[in-house]
Amino acid sequence: MGGAVSAGEDNDDLIDNLKDAQYIRTDRVEQAFRAIDRGDYYLDGYRENAYKDLAWKHGNIHLSAPCIYSEVMEALKLQQGLSFLNLGSGTGYLSTMVGLIIGPFGVNHGVELHKDVVEYAKERLDDFIKNSDSFDRFEFCEPHFVVGNCLEISSDSHQYDRIYCGAGVQKDHENYMKILLKVGGILVMPIEDQLTQITRTGQSSWESKNILAVSFAPLVPQSRTDGCKPEAVVLPPLSVRSLQDLARIYIRRTLRNLTNEEQPANNNTQRSSQKRKRRRCRRRRRRINTYVFVGNQLIPQPMDSEEDECIEEESKEEEQEKDTEPVKPEEPRVNHLRDKILSLPLPESLKAYLLFYREK
Repeated sequence: MGGAVSAGEDNDDLIDNLKDAQYIRTDRVEQAFRAIDRGDYYLDGYRENAYKDLAWKHGNIHLSAPCIYSEVMEALKLQQGLSFLNLGSGTGYLSTMVGLIIGPFGVNHGVELHKDVVEYAKERLDDFIKNSDSFDRFEFCEPHFVVGNCLEISSDSHQYDRIYCGAGVQKDHENYMKILLKVGGILVMPIEDQLTQITRTGQSSWESKNILAVSFAPLVPQSRTDGCKPEAVVLPPLSVRSLQDLARIYIRRTLRNLTNEEQPANNNTQRSSQKRKRRRCRRRRRRINTYVFVGNQLIPQPMDSEEDECIEEESKEEEQEKDTEPVKPEEPRVNHLRDKILSLPLPESLKAYLLFYREK
């Protein structure tokens, strides 16, 4: 599934293409996509495929096409402080982007069938927290992943504001998914080859809207051999943050706001779309010679022929910019929050705590 937009050279180029094709339509979704490099979730040796609008699978590891994730993120209508459940959480790519939007006072849980994929997701999450500057540019709700079959979630589990299921849901499992949703919440899942947005409008009322035609592998039901009852999936508990953790959140927020005021030019996490060459097709007429038989003789006969000529042209504005402005290499992004924390007259242990013990 995928192939709706052109391949990009890098993550930003891919996001530009998704914006141009109207798969990404809101600023908060765009910022989340730019903050998380899709290539970081590919195995070594496969990264060259990361910026194509195609699904990718290797063993149990799977990523949906970027256009699918874009539609899902837009359909979820995410806000700060919401609770989110990802059924079939996979590599954690989507859950990490969601965490950037719902912030530190949200809830971010994922259920994944395969233990090796959960381990891979935790590795990718750890790498993001330790090494990505995006972690300091956003307030983050860290995902928590559990191993299990999402069709076996304990019946006394709490409900969520937003739910996404990344596998095809059969009609007889639709109500099971709906029960996990809070009133006023949104569930996005593929049903009968349609990516569907379901809003719970009351205790026993829902509204459905088809978003996009899709093709997903179906949910895997738990094996019930030998009459054994499948093991129930226990979701992570809803815990209250410690006073120490709350203090770190608010100190970092205050310092981030200060650095944004001091460095307004660096506060824009979006990248303006690069101007590209436009492909223009025009019809031109040209005169050619053809040959016809008259009796036993082959006689040349001129005739007009029309053909489409496609050329790539740059806008006049871009040509003028080329003539007047020398190309400047892109300056590396500065992590102003980190620099601010390191400049404070605080014990090194406290600085390390405020930095989440990040070394970069």
